Amino acid sequence: MGTEVKKAICRWCNARCRVLVYVKDNHLVKVEPDPDRPTPTWPSTKACVRRVMAKEWWDHPDHLKYPLKRVGARGEGKWQRISWDQAFDEIAAKLGEIKEKYGAECVGSTLGTGRTVDEYRSRFFNLFGSSNNCGQGTICHGPRAIMFKALIGWWPYVGADPKSKCYILWGREPSHSWATVWYHIRNCKKEGKKLIVIDPRRDESASIADIHLQIRPGTDCALALGMINVVINEGLYDREFVTSYCHGFDQLKEHVKQYPPKRVSEITWIPVNKIKEAARLYATHKPGAIIDGMGVEHLENNAEYIHARLSLAAIVGNINVPGGEVLSGPHPKALTANEIEAVDLMPEGQKKKMLGSDRFRVYTWPGYDMIQENLKRVWGKRGGVFAFDCQASAPLVYRSIISGEPYQIRALITLGSNPMITQANTKLVYQALKNLDLYVVVDFVMTPSAELADYVLAGASWMERPCIWDGYNNANYLIGGERALPTSIEGEYEHRDDYQIWKELGIRLGQGKYWPWNSMEEVLDYRLEPMGLTFDEFMVKGGVDRPPVDHEAYKKKGFATPTGKVELYSTILERLGYDPLPAYREPAETPISQPELAKEYPYILITGGRHRPFFHSEFRHVDSLRKRHPYPLVQIHPETARKLGIENDDWVWIETPMGRCRQKCQYYDGLNPRVIHAQHGWWFPELPGEEPWLHGVWESNINVCTNDDPGRLNPLLGAWPLRTFLCKVYPVRKTRHL
Repeated sequence: MGTEVKKAICRWCNARCRVLVYVKDNHLVKVEPDPDRPTPTWPSTKACVRRVMAKEWWDHPDHLKYPLKRVGARGEGKWQRISWDQAFDEIAAKLGEIKEKYGAECVGSTLGTGRTVDEYRSRFFNLFGSSNNCGQGTICHGPRAIMFKALIGWWPYVGADPKSKCYILWGREPSHSWATVWYHIRNCKKEGKKLIVIDPRRDESASIADIHLQIRPGTDCALALGMINVVINEGLYDREFVTSYCHGFDQLKEHVKQYPPKRVSEITWIPVNKIKEAARLYATHKPGAIIDGMGVEHLENNAEYIHARLSLAAIVGNINVPGGEVLSGPHPKALTANEIEAVDLMPEGQKKKMLGSDRFRVYTWPGYDMIQENLKRVWGKRGGVFAFDCQASAPLVYRSIISGEPYQIRALITLGSNPMITQANTKLVYQALKNLDLYVVVDFVMTPSAELADYVLAGASWMERPCIWDGYNNANYLIGGERALPTSIEGEYEHRDDYQIWKELGIRLGQGKYWPWNSMEEVLDYRLEPMGLTFDEFMVKGGVDRPPVDHEAYKKKGFATPTGKVELYSTILERLGYDPLPAYREPAETPISQPELAKEYPYILITGGRHRPFFHSEFRHVDSLRKRHPYPLVQIHPETARKLGIENDDWVWIETPMGRCRQKCQYYDGLNPRVIHAQHGWWFPELPGEEPWLHGVWESNINVCTNDDPGRLNPLLGAWPLRTFLCKVYPVRKTRHL
């Protein structure tokens, strides 16, 4: 057989590039850029190191090949290969027993950052009757998705648009996280367009910016409110748009009097003149777009920041204009992922049992139902993927496993996720996972979390799955990708894709009639049926459908909010019992809020900045990538490091009241001397998997130091902070082992 070339969608990061997968005799040869990639910018795959190492990743000896069952004590590292039928039979039997004895709500799941196809997981749990699904969505994508939908009725597409005249990069560094946008922004700068960067670090984007606002971590909401103050007081807002299409401008105008530039400067550490300059530049160079990211989603004040930042974009008239923040709506014909999730089949009584729904009401069932009513009224369909737009509170889920309050989660299924590394408060997560009656992990390699499981299932990668990508159901375009490799080859490996796993469990638990399709391809046929196409026919036609966006749709049908306008003053937040206007709150653990604690822990710790070539906790086992970045790094200002007796490249302890871990010092003068930035996602696959090692989970994992106390979670969303902790740093005693 000759070499075949398949067009697939890579899910190794959130760029979702379409690539060419070369296959010979059902085996991977290489992955190359797709010259027909349907993106209006340079294909990031051209220089992507993950693409280059695809075959190394696929052939790696750590790549899971078969389902495994624990045969020793939990964490002992003793496993037995079993068949898929045995795995499904035993797991389903235990899930059914827990449901019958304790209730469906006592089973939950965790998910990661989109390595998997989550509508099938949602479908299974909606049919099963449990709403206790949690994961990284609460601090990644979810906060912006749900707040945007509450306030303007859709998630705005903000990316690389040549019509934009000004960009604000707010808490996002695209040179490390979004290569297509980084390429576009560099070109825009060459063309004389404006760039404002708001970030505690002076990274690559800041180095080419017209204005860099080096903000004190955690104070972004105050800055946004201060910029609104400047725009309103100087008459730089779009009067026509505000008068006709914004609700609550007068209340916002009165509210931001509390945030004059002088006060905001004191809060944020940014000079008054730079706050004013940035506000003026953004308001007078239209259209413009704010591209924000996890740097702001990881804040205690994240929902309030999103509300303020969106209000800023709205009052200058940058909503749904070409080059601004575009509301595309869902695809007009194809069925969305949300329509596959079977959300309506979740029993009403079970919705109310979602952990956190009485407390964090915007990002759980109360807010989800209220918001989706408006989306369906205007767009004809719900928006987003339920898996990311409505989640139980992860900190409450783990506490429930341990305490049994208000009831005990007894089984957890982790899909493409690694909570021992990526969830805050690792010690608590460890205690919870050890306490489960049943723990199942679906992944590609044995992670620290998988080492604590009862069953580890060998999941299928993006190369083994077909895909229709529509931006988590937030965009009106469709981009298709084929299944390039088989999920199983006899005698070599036996993987299962997401649909197969959830369908097989569902059938064994009485859900058979709700899983009528034989394969993921058949599901995609079903989704494309309203277009008169099968998935294969769609791919033959190019695998792309991009209907034009109606930039004046809101003039005809209004925004998908209760008032039909952009809600600067949010009626949804008001109905849910929250402040309808955004307000700044000092984070719980700063030198200002806890001056006594700061005497022992004098520095502000931030985490979570992307660092290539990895993607969060992935790819540490791939030799070619580890050679590029062998050690975890903590960035410390040289002045601070020298004062502490720390040399560049020394191993240092990073300690908070929660615990400590060690990373290597990297001198970095792009930080304020009072701020420390530690890398996240670190574990060491080369270390033993059994306890006490767990692949080095306690060595350099910064989440050993982070705090997810429920009192510190965002009161609207339940998101936990990762950017504002007090810490101290000191040298590790030098030994030959380091």
